Formats: sequence, C-alpha cells, structure tokens
Amino acid sequence: MAAKKKVAVAGLASVLLVAMVVAVAVTVTKKNGGADSGAAPVSTASKAVQAICSPTDYKATCEQSLSKANTTDPKELIEVAFNATIDSIVEGIKNSTLLKQAAADDSTKQALAICEEVLGTAVDDLKRSGGKLSEIDVSKVDGYVEDLRTWLSAVITYQETCIDAFENTTGDTGEKMKKLLKNARELSSNGLAMVTDITSIISSLPMGNVGSSRKLLAEDEGRILYHKDPSEYESGTEPKFLGKVSRQLLAHVKPNAVVAQDGSGHFKTINAAIATVPKKNNVPFLIYVKAGLYKEHVEIPKGANKIVLFGDGPFKTRITGNKNFAGGVKTFQSATVAVNADDFFARDIAIENTAGPEGHQAVALRVSGDRAVFFNVNIDGFQDTLYTHTYRQFYRDCTISGTIDFIFGDALSIFQNCRFVVRKPMEHQACMLTAQGRVDPRSTGAIIIQNGDISAEPAFLAARPPIDAYLGRPWKELSRTIIMQSNIGGFINPAGWSPWMGNFALDTLYYGEYQNRGPGSNLAHRVHWKGIRQITPQIAASWAPGRAFAGDYWIRATGIPYVA
Repeated sequence: MAAKKKVAVAGLASVLLVAMVVAVAVTVTKKNGGADSGAAPVSTASKAVQAICSPTDYKATCEQSLSKANTTDPKELIEVAFNATIDSIVEGIKNSTLLKQAAADDSTKQALAICEEVLGTAVDDLKRSGGKLSEIDVSKVDGYVEDLRTWLSAVITYQETCIDAFENTTGDTGEKMKKLLKNARELSSNGLAMVTDITSIISSLPMGNVGSSRKLLAEDEGRILYHKDPSEYESGTEPKFLGKVSRQLLAHVKPNAVVAQDGSGHFKTINAAIATVPKKNNVPFLIYVKAGLYKEHVEIPKGANKIVLFGDGPFKTRITGNKNFAGGVKTFQSATVAVNADDFFARDIAIENTAGPEGHQAVALRVSGDRAVFFNVNIDGFQDTLYTHTYRQFYRDCTISGTIDFIFGDALSIFQNCRFVVRKPMEHQACMLTAQGRVDPRSTGAIIIQNGDISAEPAFLAARPPIDAYLGRPWKELSRTIIMQSNIGGFINPAGWSPWMGNFALDTLYYGEYQNRGPGSNLAHRVHWKGIRQITPQIAASWAPGRAFAGDYWIRATGIPYVA
C-alpha cells in the first residue's frame, strides 16, 4: 500500500513538473519572439531547471547549481540542489578550520568553533531532508511538508548563527566567513523555496481524507514514541514522580537513570546520566533528577534523542550555571542546559543562569533540537534567558523570567498557559520580552504566546524612575511574534513594541496581538509600523499549536495538558 502511495506522489510530481515546464516554456518562447524567431530551442532539462528554480529568490545561483543536472525529475533536481548546498557548506567548514588555526584571539576562535558545530548540523539537516524527500507519502503529506520546511529553515538559522558568533570580535574574520557562506546561504534559501512551492501544491490537492490520515499518524507515532508492549516491563514499577497526567501514557515505566546528590540514585550528576544514553538513541530514555541544587552545565548531545528529564518540581529540583558574555563566553555557548537532540521532554524542573544582569548575555536554556516539549519548567535568568534556537518547540505551564530579549531565537516556539516575569535590569536599560530572529520569508520561525500571563517582579515595579518594558523588538529583519488571549500587565509601555536600532526591520517584521486582556493590552497607543499586523480570528486560529505545527503527535504523546 505504501509503495502505491509513493508511486502516486511520483506521478503527481511529474504532472506538476509538466505544468511548470509548460509555463516556463511559454514564457521563454514569448521572450524569444515566438516559434519563428529562429532562437535555439531550450532543452527539456533546461526547462525543468528553470521551472524548479522559478519560486526561488536567487534564480541565477539556483540555475548554476543545477546546470549539470541531466534530469527532468523534480525530486532528483531538488536532491541535486541539496547536494550543492552541502558541498558549499562543507567548504565553509573547511575554511573555518583553517581560519581558527590562524586566529589570534580567543573570541574569534570561539566563533569559528561555533561555526564548525552549527554548520555540521546544517549538513546533517540537509541530508535528512533529502532522505525525507524520497519517502513522501500522500496520506501523511502534511507531516512530510512540515518536517522538510522545519529542517531547511534550520539550515538557514544555523548559518545565521555562525555569522552572529562574530559579533564584537576584532579583525575581519567575521566578514571573511560571511563571504564564504554567501553562496551556501543563497542555496539554502533556494532549497526551502523549492520544497515550499512544490509541497504546498501537493498539500492543496484533494487526496481523500487526509485529515483522518493525520490523526492516525499522530496516534500511531505517539505510541511508538512512548510505549512498548506492557510485557516488556516489570509490574508495579510505575514511578510516583511522573505525575497524574503522564501516568496515563507512561504506565509501568521505570526510569533508566536516577540522579541524586545524596547517593541514593545511580548518579550524582545529570551529565553522568546523560553519558549513558546510547548514541543515536531512538527509544524513550527516562532520567529522574531528585530534589536538589545541581550546579553543572548540562548538554544533551546530538543523537541522544527521546530523553525524558523529570524532577520533583521546579522549586525542588534546580539546575544552575553562570556562564556569560561578560565573562568571555559566547552567547551560544553560555547555556546552563543546551539541548541538541530531538524529541527532548522535560517536566517538573528548574533551569537557571545565575550570572545576573552584569553578565549581559547569559542563557539559561538553549534548545537546538526538534520537537522539544517543556511542562512545568521554570527558566530563570536576566538577558537572553531562553534561546529558542531552531526547529519546533512547545512550552506549557512554564515560567520564564528575564530582562532584555529574554526569549529569543528562530524556532517555531509556542508558549501555552505560561507565565513571563520581567525582572529589574541594570540602570539605563529597558526590558524586552521577545527578540525573534527570522531571516527568510519562507522559514517557519515565530514566537507565539497563547493564554500567557505577562507580569513583573516587585523590584522592577518599585524602581524609580520607572523602567520601560516592551513585548518585543526585531532581532532580525523578518522577526515574527504573536501574543494572543494573554494577560498583559500595566507596566508594559503603551507603545507595546520597541525598535532594535533606528528603522531596522520596522517594515518587514510581523507583530500582532489578539484578544489580550489586562491593563497593558490597550492597543490605542501602539506603534504604527508597517509590520504591525491586524490579527483576524482566522489568522489567530492558524497559529494555535494544532494548526501551526501541522503534526502535533509529539506534544500529545507526552500526556501533558494541551489545547490543540
């Protein structure tokens, strides 16, 4: 049955390609003066290349990358484009290694080390995108589309992260790296455009009851993610700390590792427990962290997938670190907890960066893994508290505190029923809740706050003169943030949103508010930038997690409270 569906997609793709080729051929014929103009005929392969490149923003780069592709198959053409992008990024990695060897200062070396890491992950995302493209199944098309768009958006974000790492470095190494990645960045954007264009056409065509297929997919994958045959578990081993809600889905499961500072568990540190997760793990690995203060920098390595990290509650189990930019550590590397693996789930725990406002950029949690879920987690810091770096992330019943840009990044991150606490910054500083970092018009990145509570700590409210606080500012040109159905405290500046610098991104950002409440929700005196959007009920519904994520099985599989 699956083979038949894949064949159907191949046939459909061929039909789409024919339509595109015809359109391109007509355009080329008209430009060349018609059939009797005497111009040399354009080959079928060339027409196919022009067709596949037609939706891209960098057409010359696209056509050059496909100039040697002797095929009219759209899937093969996109794979050739992916491979060209991989080659270009690999060249950037090689050059970053050479530049690092020649770098004289530590800050530049750190930046180049970040480039090597994130560009390597970008290559991995291109490879898995190519693999996903060859497996497209009509009945699950929405999920395939969303995966491809998510991973290709991440490829773009990772390259941007490399460039950002050179902020405040001396010399011209950052400019050299930007030039080295110019071609790769254009190719990455083109790849996302190709996939978005073709798969959006596939998605719009009637293919039977796709909605039912999505529902079945979600339920089936949920079982695969968090269930085994009950006979594989010992009876009566359900851990009490899992909580009433998760007990329904994780019945009879006992933790793979228990962390306790008093020696009552398997390990005394969280990192020691993580070190036991198999490489390229693909089954749930439960780590229970007993009450205590864990002063360690925790890193979930790439490939250590499906880790479930549980505590005894955010006021009992706390992880703290204090790496910060003022202390010579790059923002990307400052996280107390860094998640680089997929399908990470954390609940009933607290994560904090204790550097204070004097540390400037000091991340408590960085999430660079796909399909991450956080429930009842406190994330505390000051500037740059939560780095929602990339991919898909969902936060429910969490509390996030900070001062400047304390939620930032380019993931599609949705916060449902979360509390946001603005803290007192240093003198002469204003506070911004969000700083979203989208750079490509087709990328999936956005910060969505639904039914949140935006408040401030007493020290902030008592400050004299009063401190300005805003809902957000545009870190990147296409910054996108929506706040809906949330309570907004009266301390928020009536303008609502703050510029980054001058007029940067004010016309190209996408900021919106919908059905908010509280004294700070009055829209009468909001800024009137071109990028401020009027959010209709239909637009608001499209950003609810069940719609925005397309396939949300990974949220429902955790068993946490969730409104799709």
